[in-house]
Amino acid sequence: MCCEHLVCANCAGPVSEGRCSLCRGRRDQMHHQGGTSFSMMVAVLLTLFVAVAFLTTTIR
Repeated sequence: MCCEHLVCANCAGPVSEGRCSLCRGRRDQMHHQGGTSFSMMVAVLLTLFVAVAFLTTTIR
């Protein structure tokens, strides 16, 4: 989810602008979660690479 379309209930401004402390906190929390998905993607790709390497050595 992107914070560009969210409206803060505290200041009624867009969360992406970070007008109040609640906006800034939520925006930072949402953007911090993006790093987790990148590391998860790297882990999945590494697992797939190991699986393919294992299968190619087993078939021969």
